[in-house]
Amino acid sequence: MNIINKLTLRHLKQNKRRTLVTILGVIISVAMVTAVATISVSFMELLQRQTIASEGEWHVLYQDVNKEQLEALKNDEATKALVISRDRGFALLEGGQNKNKPYLFVKEYNAQGFEQFPIELSQGRLPKANNEVVISEEIVENAKVNYEMGDRLTLDIGKRFNKDSVQELFQRAPLQLENGTKTETLKGSLTKIYTVVGVIKRPTWEPTWAPGYTIITYIDESMIGANETVNASVVLKKVKSSLYTHAEGLAKKNQIQIDKIQFNNNLLRYYGVTNNDNLSSTIYSLSAVIMGIIIIGAVSLIYNAFAISVSERSRHLGMLSSVGATKRQKRNSVLFEAAIIGLISIPLGIIGGLGGMGITFWFINPLIQGSLRGAPTLTVSVTPLSILIACVISMMTIFISAYLPARKASKISAIDAIRQTADVKLTGKAVKTSKFISKLFGIEAEIGLKNLKRNKRRYQATVFSLVISIVLFLAVSFFTANLTKSLELSQDGVNFDIQVSMVGEYTDTVDQLMKSIASLDNVTDYSIMRDLTLNSWVNQESMAKELHAQVNEDKSMLKNGKYRYDIDIHALNDENLKAYAVEIGVDYEQLVNPKNLTGIVIDTIPYKDREAGKYVETKAINTKIGETIDLFYPVGGETKEERHLNQLEIAALTDQSPMGVFPAGLGGLTIIVSEQILDQLMDDQEIPNLQTQLLLKSTDPIATQHQIEDLNENNLRIYNVYQGRQNEEQMILLMSVFTYGFIVLITAISIANIFNTISTSISLRKREFAMLKSVGMTPKGFSKMINYESIFYGIKSLFYGLPISIVVMYLIHRSLMNSFSYSFALPWISILYVIAAVFIIVSSAMLYSSAKVKKENIIDALKQENI
Repeated sequence: MNIINKLTLRHLKQNKRRTLVTILGVIISVAMVTAVATISVSFMELLQRQTIASEGEWHVLYQDVNKEQLEALKNDEATKALVISRDRGFALLEGGQNKNKPYLFVKEYNAQGFEQFPIELSQGRLPKANNEVVISEEIVENAKVNYEMGDRLTLDIGKRFNKDSVQELFQRAPLQLENGTKTETLKGSLTKIYTVVGVIKRPTWEPTWAPGYTIITYIDESMIGANETVNASVVLKKVKSSLYTHAEGLAKKNQIQIDKIQFNNNLLRYYGVTNNDNLSSTIYSLSAVIMGIIIIGAVSLIYNAFAISVSERSRHLGMLSSVGATKRQKRNSVLFEAAIIGLISIPLGIIGGLGGMGITFWFINPLIQGSLRGAPTLTVSVTPLSILIACVISMMTIFISAYLPARKASKISAIDAIRQTADVKLTGKAVKTSKFISKLFGIEAEIGLKNLKRNKRRYQATVFSLVISIVLFLAVSFFTANLTKSLELSQDGVNFDIQVSMVGEYTDTVDQLMKSIASLDNVTDYSIMRDLTLNSWVNQESMAKELHAQVNEDKSMLKNGKYRYDIDIHALNDENLKAYAVEIGVDYEQLVNPKNLTGIVIDTIPYKDREAGKYVETKAINTKIGETIDLFYPVGGETKEERHLNQLEIAALTDQSPMGVFPAGLGGLTIIVSEQILDQLMDDQEIPNLQTQLLLKSTDPIATQHQIEDLNENNLRIYNVYQGRQNEEQMILLMSVFTYGFIVLITAISIANIFNTISTSISLRKREFAMLKSVGMTPKGFSKMINYESIFYGIKSLFYGLPISIVVMYLIHRSLMNSFSYSFALPWISILYVIAAVFIIVSSAMLYSSAKVKKENIIDALKQENI
């Protein structure tokens, strides 16, 4: 070790406080980068586990492949595991008590399929031969058919077709009924005999409205006939973006039709892989913006730790220069110091970041488990790449942060450094202040402002630190708010568990039936709603802006200058309508007045634009409260004639939907009315497409569904969508945990940054404060001066920080617009929080630091040269 490095080490030991402050700043910065990398990796890993648990682990599906093609897929170098599966078909379940589920649905898997897909065994074992099956426990619990281990099932298996025998129906299609009578048929009978060897829980992929109870048997390559085909689900060795082109190339090479390839995009997107160019652009541009913000924040934190104490170090470096140290040696001295601090701080920062995330997840997991049953747990996921990224970014940050002060230090002459005149170069113009400041705030404010101008570099470093903190907080809060909004746009918006529907007139008998269902055990909330489908003709200027392009291309879409809108009328019962009216701020009495037909229009709709490949939020119609909508209903069947029904006045415009109501798509309109208004609208006319819906929330949706089915009402159709709702709630909750955790992390880093910068700055000004006290400044005057300095810091940082933040927020918005479309809006609440927080934090930091300075002896402070 050369003499310069030895002297640098000695200097670090002698100035323990400054060294510790610098190390602490670097540790916080490294911990921030590590925490961000860790929370991102952990969150994505959590979503991967959740998707695998509900849908199985596979990446590419090749449908209808023969034995030779299957062998080629199995031997492909990218294939890690191959799942063979086949839907054999449906067989009638003898003795079944549930009229809505009259079938057994036979599915085949190979041994690998039992591992890769979520098949949970309740008792017995999994099948090992093609004459063995495991049955769903729902057959016993719901269909009331008891099968024992070893029972033999003789099944005539066929495919479902609609009443016209044209369209094949699959497991996701509900039983086809008309007036309570089954209208579909089974065709292509194949007789198979199976032995029951086990019982499984209802598979997660089986919809609750599916007409068949799942039973699973075994298949392998040797059982596939020459003319038979199966489905092949491939698990890849490495998930990377090239898998899309690889799969298509492999299919082309083996004569597999391209349209027979499916990708598990629900899982692949959590590996950061997608074949959607818009989504790729969103991911990469957002990652660039957010990583840029984090790196700038980290650089500022470490830079301040080095730069703010350059004036203190310059005297030491000047002494080295006076005894022959070259510019290069002085620069290397600072860089060597940075290397020593990095060697200490980077490991501690990484450990601190990982430990901090571990403690955070430990606190968060009970909240997630308490809110959502069966929700996955957050675990700290560490990958070599995330640690490597954290180390590289931290080393680059330390180098950049130290290099700039090192260059400056190398240029200071020996005399200037020893006299310490480099930082403070006074001219009358440089410290000139406005007379207005002195008259308005007093001499203390003028002195405070002169102090800031006199120590310009420290002042700029502190303001820079504040600006970065403002930008960090606003950018991250805007990012998280928009991420949540984007998630809500992309979800289906299911806000109930079970939908029970009945077509036809709403009689007292129907009302009694619906209320008896609503009173079942486990039902926590319900809504009875009558739905009516109508249409209206809307002026071209009132249409949604997205429709104008379509109309300009095809003028035949207009009739007399008007566009045909589909109108969905939803009539809520009194109790639910009252709650909804309060929620959106509408006079309930106005909605139930039969003399004035009014309704609430949901004018803001989210939808997926298939052509653009993005989720869009737009105005369904451009109208005003008080305007009327003419309603028509179809008559004459296929002649497409229509008859005027009535007029409806718009009582309110809103973007909020009541339970069970989904906003109409583009070219449609959803209107909420009272039962009284619906009755008055119809005016005793027989209108088709009128149906009654009962929407339920339940603590045990499956049990509630079974209770409804036990009523044996032929005219009821039941859709249990609790699983979709649960998935959405899980996703939104986990996203909230991620986003708010991100905000808390950035806020903590920003506050630490500000406190570190200001406290170091105040500590370096002990001699300056001692001189002011020595010439008669009172404690009260000193406090006023510090307060005014805080105000000046706050105003200056907001002057720069807010405009920069707005630019960064707009860049984030533009990145999201690759996959979504909604208007840019400033987060005014967050901006107000920032303005208040800046002054509170700066004042607190200044008062905390100056309180320690006040205790210093004036003589000792004047003599002090090092902190």
